[in-house]
Amino acid sequence: MSGPRITLITLGVKDLVAQRAFYERLGLKASSAGNESVSFFQLGPVVLGLFGQEALAEDAHLPFEKQNRFKGSSLAWNCASEAEVDAGLELARKAGAKILKPAEKVFWGGYSGYFADPEDNLWEVAHNPFFPFDAQGALVLP
Repeated sequence: MSGPRITLITLGVKDLVAQRAFYERLGLKASSAGNESVSFFQLGPVVLGLFGQEALAEDAHLPFEKQNRFKGSSLAWNCASEAEVDAGLELARKAGAKILKPAEKVFWGGYSGYFADPEDNLWEVAHNPFFPFDAQGALVLP
C-alpha cells in the first residue's frame, strides 16, 4: 500500500442544487456518477464532491453542528501566472462568488486572492512562482 493521497475532496453543503449550479457556472462539468444526494466534478486527478452537510456528518458518525462562516480550511486553485489569477477571480465573481480578498502580491513572494462560494467555502486563487507545474498540470514541490 502506498502512503495517503488526496483523490476526492467532499464539501458538506446546505443546498446541493444551488451549490452544484454555482460550480457549473464556474465552468465545472458535473459527472453522471452523481444523483439527488451528491454531485461530483473531475478536477484533474482529484474529484470534488458536494454532499449534504448533515448527511456527511452522519456518514462520519459525528453529531451535526452548524458551521460558522469561517470553516478553518480553504481549497487552492493554483495558476501559471498573475493574469490567470485575476481571470480566475473574475470568473468566480461572475459565477456568484463573493470576492473576499482581491488578488495582490503576498509576503511569501506570490500573488493571490480569495473568494467564497455561496455557502462560504473558501478558495484561494494563487500564482506561486516557486511551485511549477508538471506536464500533467500538477504542482511540483521543491
